[in-house]
Amino acid sequence: MRASSYGGYELKSEPKKLLARHQQLVHSDMRKVVSHVQRAAGEWIINTVMIDGQDVPFRYMRKNQYKSLTGASVNLTYYPTTESVAGVDVEVMKVVRIRRS
Repeated sequence: MRASSYGGYELKSEPKKLLARHQQLVHSDMRKVVSHVQRAAGEWIINTVMIDGQDVPFRYMRKNQYKSLTGASVNLTYYPTTESVAGVDVEVMKVVRIRRS
């Protein structure tokens, strides 16, 4: 896999570098998005993505609303975590990096 570059500089969020530094991270390539929901939470937009073949939501936050990823193939770098919803612990994947493939 060749390193990505932009303007002669290597990108800092290269998946291999992230995975080497953080053992709990997982990287997945070419995953199909079946659902993408964006909702406001204060000045942030919480994005929830459902991936084909997975029962767990993938979540990340952005400052602005973006084009929907529904139907797109994406590369994800994430780690598992739990959230408490109405007193019940629910597994959620916290996305660190998401890119269209």
